[in-house]
Parts: sequence; C-alpha cells; structure tokens
Amino acid sequence: MRVLVVDDSAFMRRALERIIERTPGLVVAGTAGDGLEAVRQTLALRPDVITMDVEMPRLNGVRAVAEIMHAVPTPVVMVSTLTEQGTETAIQALEAGAVECVAKPGPLSTSLAEAGDEIVTAIRRASAARLRRLRPGAASAPPPPDKADRHATASESVVVIGASTGGPPALTRVLSALPASLPAGVVVVQHMPAGFTEALARRLDGVAALHVEEAREGSLVERGKAIVARGDYHAVIGSDRRVHLDSGPSLHGVRPAVDVTLQSAAAVYGAKATVAILTGMGRDGAEGASLVEDAGGRVVVQDEATSVIYGMPRVAREKTRNPVVAPLEGVAEAIARAVGGGSSR
Repeated sequence: MRVLVVDDSAFMRRALERIIERTPGLVVAGTAGDGLEAVRQTLALRPDVITMDVEMPRLNGVRAVAEIMHAVPTPVVMVSTLTEQGTETAIQALEAGAVECVAKPGPLSTSLAEAGDEIVTAIRRASAARLRRLRPGAASAPPPPDKADRHATASESVVVIGASTGGPPALTRVLSALPASLPAGVVVVQHMPAGFTEALARRLDGVAALHVEEAREGSLVERGKAIVARGDYHAVIGSDRRVHLDSGPSLHGVRPAVDVTLQSAAAVYGAKATVAILTGMGRDGAEGASLVEDAGGRVVVQDEATSVIYGMPRVAREKTRNPVVAPLEGVAEAIARAVGGGSSR
C-alpha cells in the first residue's frame, strides 16, 4: 500500500515515514511539505492513501483535500494537532472528503511510538473507502438554521445514530435534515479519538435544527437536542434518561462504542428506541441494533451504494429481522417516520 506523507514539518514527515516503513505491507510513495505540493504529488504518484497535515502554508489541509477529491479521489487520513483550530479544521477536512483523523504525535519518541499503531490502523481503514469525485461546492455546509426553543425535560423516546469511517459528512447530511420537532432525543456515537468530538459537535450544531453538544456527565436526553458521545468514553444512557461517561474497556477496539450505547438504550427505552447505523468499518452497532429490535424498537441502516465503507450497516442489516434500508439522503426521513415525527426538514 503506497502512502503519500504530507506535513510542513520535516521532523514530522520523517517520523511518519519511519512509522510507515517499519509496517509490513506499507511503503512511502513520496512526501510533500504543503497542500499545494500534496495535490501535485497526488496527481503524479497516485498513492493509495494520503496522511495529511491540517495547518500548512500555501494550501491548508481542508483546501488540499477538496482539490484532491475533485481531481483524483484518494483516501486521506488527517493528522491533526489537538488544538481548537486544529480539531475544527480536521472536521472541515472530513466533510470535504477525508475519511479518518488521528491526533498528531508529540516530538518525544514515546509519543511517536504510541501513535504509530493508531496511524497505521487509520491508514488501513481509509484504504478500504469507496470515494466519489466531488462536484465543486459539494462539501459546503448549509446556512446555520434557527434553533427551536427547548425545555429541559427528559424525552420518552431516543434515537441513537452510530457511524465510523466516513461518518462526519454522513452525520452532517442526516442531522441537517432532522426536524427540530422530532419527538425524540438523539445520541450520536461516532468513532473518533478524544479531542475531536467537541469540534464535531460544534460543526453539527451549525447545520442542524436540533441543538447539538458534546456529551458531558449527566447530559439529559431531551427533545430538540442531539448529544455527541465524547471521544475515549462510552456513552451509557441511565434510567434517569441522562448520558453517563464510562471509561470501561473498549469494545470492538473502540471507545465510544455504538453497541454500549444501544445496550443501555434498549434497556431504558424499549420500544421507544430507534437506531440508525451509518457508514463504517467493522461490526459495532449490530448486536445493539438487534437488542433494540427485540425490545420493539426500530432499526434504520444506510444502504451500500451511499456508504463510504459498507461494514457496520451490512452487519446490522444481517443481524436484524426487519431493518429499514435507506440511502444516505433518505436516512433522516426514515428516522422521522420511525419515531412518529413525520417528514424530515
């Protein structure tokens, strides 16, 4: 697998090269010091995967990803600093077409060693993505909506949306189409490292009629609000209809895991629970979706044609008896109908 390494720091380029070179099955196809050079190298080398820095001179990571997706769609892993600007820009890059993001390791050898496995895993996941050439302007977000007034009362129904690789742009599409009047609280579980989910929540809040926030300990599941599970914590819904942060063992190699949230949703809400499984690698969410269905709830899965990676939706479809299968543009409508909220926006 040929990897193009893009970073404006010569030290970081070399560190990433070493991580890739020591991994069987991966080779460094080339390097680039900024986004403009990255676009040129992508066109010339046609790598299988690109690791992309976020903040670079001449052309930053977001614009570089957009140019690449328009010209020669290639799986991109964003390697971002855990700063407010860095994580926000990484989320924008995911919306522009990048498929994974990881935290940039620090300069110490221990930090680089610890980050190596995560970076290699992200490269391999990204390599399985099915990408389409974007139309100019396709990645632009809709204007911020007016927010509905909310009253802090626990919702009697819940919608749990699970996603992994390719999830942020899919979530943008779904949440921007859900009506503010949806008669259910929403909990979003996106496989994402610690530090990025706050920026994801802010980004989604800018496009959704629902209020969107990152989970805090005790966040209330209420109508008119979507709660994004915090990176590195499972989101467990308690009998008090509040989200509790759980630092227990990872499940399916991830934390937060969709299955953990769904297990609690099925137990607490029963037939009043709805689950939507979007694009992603692996099987997370399938067992939980089956539990929700057994409790009388509804299951929605994204179809194969519109999934960046048809792993999680496929297994959820196989594990449940009567899921609603919908293209990405129809998922919000299917959710709204499942919870009795009529049409999407």
